[in-house]
Amino acid sequence: MRFTTISVAAALLVLTVSTSLSAQRPDSQLEPRSVELVRQARSAQAAGNLGGANDLLESAVAVDPRNREAFVLLADIARVQNLPGKAIRFYGEALKLDPNDVTALRGQGEAMVGKGAMTRAKDNLAKIKTICKTGCADATTLAATIAKGPPPTPTPVAANDNTPKEAAKP
Repeated sequence: MRFTTISVAAALLVLTVSTSLSAQRPDSQLEPRSVELVRQARSAQAAGNLGGANDLLESAVAVDPRNREAFVLLADIARVQNLPGKAIRFYGEALKLDPNDVTALRGQGEAMVGKGAMTRAKDNLAKIKTICKTGCADATTLAATIAKGPPPTPTPVAANDNTPKEAAKP
C-alpha cells in the first residue's frame, strides 16, 4: 500500500512538470505587451521624458524579463543621467540574455570608462572585435571612448576656514 501512494505522487509530479514545460513559449518570442511598452518608452525618451521612459521600460521588464532591448534602453537612460554603475548593471542583464549583443557590449564598455574601469572596457572591446571580424562601428566608437579616457574627477572644494584673520596693522 505504501508503494502505491509513492507511485501516484511520482506520476502526478511527472505530469505536472511535463505540462508546465510544454506550455512555455520559446525564448525568441517576447510578450507583445512588453514590446509595446518598449515602443512607448522610445517615444517618451525621444520627447525628453526620461522618467516616463524609465517607468515604461521597468514595466516592460516586469511583463517579460527576457526583453533584452528594454534592458539596453534602461542602461542608455542611466548613462544619460550620469549613472554609470546602474548602466553597467542593466547592460549586464542584457548580456546575460545574449552575450554577443554588440550594442550592449559597447554601451557597457563606455559606462565602464565613465567609472574608470579601463581594463574591463578594453575586455569588452576585445569581445566586440572577436564578434565583428570586419570593422564595426561599435568597436570604433568604444575604442575612441577608451582613447579619450575617463572623465576628470571633480576636485573637492576646500572647506571654508572660519578662523579669524589677523587684524589689519595700522
